[in-house]
This record gives sequence, structure tokens and C-alpha cells, in this order.
Amino acid sequence: MAVRRFEVVRRPLRVYVDTSVFGGVHDDEFRAPSERFFAAVRGGVFVVLVSEALVAELASAPAVVQATFDAHRAHMEALATTAEAAALAEAYLAARVVPAASHVDALHVALASVARADAVVSWNFKHLVQLRRIRAFHAVNVLRGYPLIEIRSPLEVIDDEEA
Repeated sequence: MAVRRFEVVRRPLRVYVDTSVFGGVHDDEFRAPSERFFAAVRGGVFVVLVSEALVAELASAPAVVQATFDAHRAHMEALATTAEAAALAEAYLAARVVPAASHVDALHVALASVARADAVVSWNFKHLVQLRRIRAFHAVNVLRGYPLIEIRSPLEVIDDEEA
């Protein structure tokens, strides 16, 4: 009897990236892991999901941050802000997952959830990459029929052996 060998084929992970990750390349504290994350993007490990909300935030960012965004356009998939994503963002706000002033953060997670992204990647530890908030995002997603969404820092998603 012949033994079959199977090879695992890895597909690129679809990750929604918020503004903080593009800015992290230019921040002393986050530079090294941000650069490794974008090296993995260029290496095909990740497809970066972006939105109109992200582009609007970048409009007021420093030119170097905008240039980092522009340098990775070939590895991006644009997401439209749909009524479905807007409603999910409102559900997060109604559940007080994030404060009302952080509507854009709620929208980032909603867009990623509706798009069935593999993860949201962010350096925003106040409103996104925080266990209590992640659990609250999960609760709203489950109640509304969406899958759980991973919310991680770039440091948590990079695998230095792949980058």
C-alpha cells in the first residue's frame, strides 16, 4: 500500500490594517516589528485590507506615513464601507465596546468582520488590541452572526521565519 504525502499550501492571510501600523514604521518603539510585518506583506504572507476610513485618516498623517501606505498598494485589497459594516460598527458602539469618539475604530473592526478577514492588525492598544475589548467585539459578532475576529499587534502576527 502506497503512503500518500500531503503538502500544506498556505494562502496569504487577509489582514485589515489600521493607520497605526503604517505610522509604526516611523515610530522608534514600533519600527522594527512594523518593518518585519511589511517585509512579510511584500513576501506574500499577508494581503492588506484597507478601507475608505483608513484612507481618510491617512489624509491628515505625515507625508512619510502616506508614503509607507503608497509603497504597499500592490499588496492591498480595498473594502467598501457598506450599510452592513456601518450597522455592525453601530452595534459595537451601542454595546460600548469602544467609546463613541472611537467610531472609526469600531468601523475598522466591523469592516474586517464583514469581509471575513483573518485578523485586524493594529498598534492601538487603548481601543483595539486589548483583551477586554476583543472579548466584547467577539460577543457582538456572535450575537449578530459574524465569526470571531482576531485583533493583534504586528508583533503577534509576524513569523520571523517567513518574513
